Amino acid sequence: MQIVESVIKINEEIKHRMVDRIFQMLDDDLVGKTITIFGVTFKPGTDDMRDAPALAIVPALVGRGANVRVVDPQGQTEGAALLPGVTWVDDAYVAAKDSDLVVVLTEWNEFRLLDLSAISSQMNTPRLADLRNIYSPEQALQAGFREYISIGRASVSNPDDITAEYPIRSAAGVKKEKRQ
Repeated sequence: MQIVESVIKINEEIKHRMVDRIFQMLDDDLVGKTITIFGVTFKPGTDDMRDAPALAIVPALVGRGANVRVVDPQGQTEGAALLPGVTWVDDAYVAAKDSDLVVVLTEWNEFRLLDLSAISSQMNTPRLADLRNIYSPEQALQAGFREYISIGRASVSNPDDITAEYPIRSAAGVKKEKRQ
């Protein structure tokens, strides 16, 4: 197999794993859930949608019955035709209100500067899938998110009864780790 073909295959597998992780965060029940997507372009600073992970992830969410809101500083013009069935919102705070999950797909600086506490406090269930690793797990938990997943790092959950420990989810299951 050629190197380019291998890279394309791996990239597609990664997108499918991202979708699976999002489904797991919502216990595989997306019907009627509201999911806010931060960024759909291939990279920040452009409206380019070619090969953007959003082209695989967002239709999968809509197809499973989720109400999807999208915020992207430049992506709406091109993305509206490519992502039918979503609601485009200009303001991240407005988009996240009453959401069940926020998913970061593009690492726009605008998203790095958000007040995560303000976002989490207005959500139905404060969950964050940071698929661009723009926040640390500590930032997410301190901001009030109950669950945080990212790429290449252990996912963390913040139980309702905050204790000195929190579960770390990994492929091997759930183990306890001390909070710093």
